[in-house]
Amino acid sequence: MKILITGGLGYIGSNTAIQLLEANYDVVIVDNLSNSSLETLSRIENLCKKKISFYDYDLRDIQAIRNIFSKENIGAVIHFAGLKAVFESIIKPISYYENNVLASINLLNVMAEYDCRKIVFSSSATVYGKPKTSPIKENFKLSAINPYGETKLIVENFLTNIKNSNNKFQYVILRYFNPVGGHSSKQFGEIPNGIPTNIMPLICQVASKKIEQLEIYGGDYNTHDGTGIRDYIHVVDLAKGHINAINFLFNDEKSIVLNLGTGQGYSVLELINTFEKVNKVIVPHKIVNRRPGDVDICYADASLAKLIINWEAKLNLKDMCKDSWNSQVYIDNN
Repeated sequence: MKILITGGLGYIGSNTAIQLLEANYDVVIVDNLSNSSLETLSRIENLCKKKISFYDYDLRDIQAIRNIFSKENIGAVIHFAGLKAVFESIIKPISYYENNVLASINLLNVMAEYDCRKIVFSSSATVYGKPKTSPIKENFKLSAINPYGETKLIVENFLTNIKNSNNKFQYVILRYFNPVGGHSSKQFGEIPNGIPTNIMPLICQVASKKIEQLEIYGGDYNTHDGTGIRDYIHVVDLAKGHINAINFLFNDEKSIVLNLGTGQGYSVLELINTFEKVNKVIVPHKIVNRRPGDVDICYADASLAKLIINWEAKLNLKDMCKDSWNSQVYIDNN
């Protein structure tokens, strides 16, 4: 029995694939390579000394998904595939509904056809909208304020409705916060195709002089230094959370929703300052206008993940900054 990872050559998907292989799971990856590379597949196989079944498919093509399930004995799915930039979703909402919602419907339909009943869904803290307080608990009101968050919330609702219609169906929804960092091999950091949209790869590219200056969106938030506060989580900690979630699915009959975060918020300026000190580099930056859809403060209460799946973040902000930079340097030199 195999684990299908959708978007498995992406940043979080590739790190999760490594953790699954190291835990002796058999892995199948599907990825349309829109924000990833076949080179990542070779790196995973070389690192883990295992061959991976890979499909260069787009989940918007339901027949392509059927082809995977007809050839592979899929026991569970970890669903990462989709678009993920908040600001881009405001500009291109149709693309987000096609890639995040339609693709998920196709996947869930094929899972039902092949009696695959277990899924870990990659959700997001954006489903909480503008929470009035932090830390954020799983039972907070859900109210997405941008198309990206709405697509995540729609798929969450699909999963709960499917569960209500079929008690044998089982899910773990993981709402995570801001993944950063990279694998200790330096080969699996967040190195997006094109211009980055997330803050850590932007910081790395400014530090490596690919980009002249970092623009900080908003210096007038209701925080101690005026910049937004977020819960940054190391991608290796995050990947391990998915292993615990898969283990839960195979050892329990419940379906659950969990936050994955450190429970500690850092401002954008604190992130930049830590990055500069840890890596002994300079990150030129300036404050510009806010972006639509961003919130002041957002960090997790992840105590339920500790209670239910025995997971908690182990790596700190210095680790995240060091490993992010090491990954950027590795890519630049190879």
